[in-house]
Amino acid sequence: MKIQQLRYIVEIANQNLNITDAAEALYTSQPGISKQVRLLEQELGLEIFERNGKHIKSITTEGRKIIAIARELLAKTQSIKAIADEYTRPDHGVLRIATTNTQARYVLPKVVDRFLSRYPDVSLQIHQGSPTQIYDALLSGEVDLAITTEAQYLFEGVVLLPCYNWNRSVIVKRNHPLVNCKNITIEELGKYPLVTYTFGFTGASDLSQAFSSSGILPNIVFTATDADVIKTYVRLGLGVGIMASMAHTQEDTDLVAIDASHLFKPSSTQIAFKRGSFLRHYMYDFINYFSEHLTRPMVEQAERLPNNHAIQKLFADIELEMR
Repeated sequence: MKIQQLRYIVEIANQNLNITDAAEALYTSQPGISKQVRLLEQELGLEIFERNGKHIKSITTEGRKIIAIARELLAKTQSIKAIADEYTRPDHGVLRIATTNTQARYVLPKVVDRFLSRYPDVSLQIHQGSPTQIYDALLSGEVDLAITTEAQYLFEGVVLLPCYNWNRSVIVKRNHPLVNCKNITIEELGKYPLVTYTFGFTGASDLSQAFSSSGILPNIVFTATDADVIKTYVRLGLGVGIMASMAHTQEDTDLVAIDASHLFKPSSTQIAFKRGSFLRHYMYDFINYFSEHLTRPMVEQAERLPNNHAIQKLFADIELEMR
């Protein structure tokens, strides 16, 4: 059994069972991957993949268990290399981060600028996706850190650190009637078509709960994963936008942001990494740059705790920044 064979079966699973895409991702040939997977199956005496002719149709029950263990082994090999690099090339390496569009667009630029000034020889890779995609990328070892908003239930198997809280704003064009509405209410919002985040992004469920508690069915006419897309369709007159306050900037001179913090519960942003993974010193620094209370001693203390409930207790007395 070879590490490369394990890498092949994991990548096939990552690429939705497409061997061609797996070969491209690993910079190798499709016949080479197919041959090595067959050799591994012959050695194990069972099939990892169920086939229809030459095409892979699904992963077998045994194959799912094998791939899960293979992911763990590959993560451990990465940790071994990381430990070696920490001593031989301390300021060189790669940092892979998965996050949402809002974080990447409105929060990370200052953090990235500070980080790259300190670590110019570290290659920084940022991947964007939904909370589920972010979690899957973290568990599969595709990324080192995940920055997520809400969906804490997805991240029980990892170390989840609280970073900051944030509020929402109602976004309208300058000639909209809501501009003159003081202390906006849910009832008033319910009169207009709404443009907001896709369910599963940035606490969309909290928005639904706010309307439900007032007995109002919101008229959501458009949803997006990207705050910039929300602003685009508000500009087109499709509806009233509801999005993270941080996403309204000085450049949005044609749009008015109306505070809605009294209508919706604050949402929270967390940074996560795989439990048991080896963090390079520059990873600890990135976490600290992203959220100042997450110093290396605090993060290391959180790593030693058994679960995220215990981690929440560790940070219970820290007042998180509101953005």
